[in-house]
Amino acid sequence: MNAPVARSAPGKLLLAGEYAVLEPGRPAVVMAVDRYVTVTAQPPEHAEVELVTDLLDHPVGLRRSPAGLAECDERDAGHRTGALAHLIAVVDTVDRLCTESVLAPVPVRLTVRSELHQGGVKVGLGSSGAVTVAAVRALGDYLGLPWNSQQRFRLGMLASATVDAGPSGADLAASTWQTLVLYRSPDRDALLRHLRTHGVLETLHSPWPGLEIALLPVPASVSIHPGWTRQAASTSAKVDRLRRQPWWGSQGHRNFVAESERITTAMAEALRRDEAAALLAPVHDARLLLGELDRQTGLGIATPLLTALCRATEEAGGQAKPSGAGGGDCGIALLPADRDTADLHRRWTEAGIVPLPLRPCPPRSPSQNPPRAPRTPDVRTIR
Repeated sequence: MNAPVARSAPGKLLLAGEYAVLEPGRPAVVMAVDRYVTVTAQPPEHAEVELVTDLLDHPVGLRRSPAGLAECDERDAGHRTGALAHLIAVVDTVDRLCTESVLAPVPVRLTVRSELHQGGVKVGLGSSGAVTVAAVRALGDYLGLPWNSQQRFRLGMLASATVDAGPSGADLAASTWQTLVLYRSPDRDALLRHLRTHGVLETLHSPWPGLEIALLPVPASVSIHPGWTRQAASTSAKVDRLRRQPWWGSQGHRNFVAESERITTAMAEALRRDEAAALLAPVHDARLLLGELDRQTGLGIATPLLTALCRATEEAGGQAKPSGAGGGDCGIALLPADRDTADLHRRWTEAGIVPLPLRPCPPRSPSQNPPRAPRTPDVRTIR
């Protein structure tokens, strides 16, 4: 019987590239933060596959069939949303990989514990991505499969795309490499077509046009501060609404994507140089760009609280913007290292913003790195 295996993955915040990164090959800068989801893989108690999350009051039992995973109790079919949907997708994807590799799927219970909430409310830290990455890590190590970071990311991307091919996968990249990442997204629709035709194993090792992941240094010239509006927002709802508008595919859309690329690459270069002024400028420009997108589409990206967060940050000597799709959740501020953090947090508190005690993930020590598969390099830039 396999021993229990617990693996964690961090949440994320977007520094630049919102909405544009949905286009294959377009960049975003995304940061892993030191708040985590932990998934434990262990032998099940009753069903072939059991899923336990802190959002449900009972385990969900699943049985394997030629058509995939099915609920043992039909009443649990209504729970195939959120973290549970992503857990099911991970198990199903790994099951298919095992079958294609002539390995027998193993009975397993996956238990999720999440820190990506504040007072029981989500704060926009990419919980689905962190759940997916943690589950891939836990399940792979439980099965004794030596996947490296690139393979785990790709498996997570394939699993996520079967749930929803819309999201870019930037959260998966940040959670996998646990640092700041310059991320360019693959064509998820093309991946799904390849997956349906050729299976998991071949898709896992095939070229992924558009994908690029470059690790970035955590800056010392600025401090990074997330602030929570206490208003939950749905990224998927805003993305779906945007894609249904005539704006999508218009000249305005093309202009937005091109300007986002300029801003995002400028931010990545400023991070490499670690220059405060050069880092604040793209944050300001990204905020203006999101504001123009809001004006053209009426998405409601900039709420009164997010606007107050940005204004208070400017008064404290920094720059800020919404992080992610907007409409609530978090904003993110960059403050020169010589500025008073307490002053920023005081201004936020007075404006109704909750300063979150989050920091960029610390670098991992060699002992924390998972084993790597032979002959598959885990490089700093991945295409």
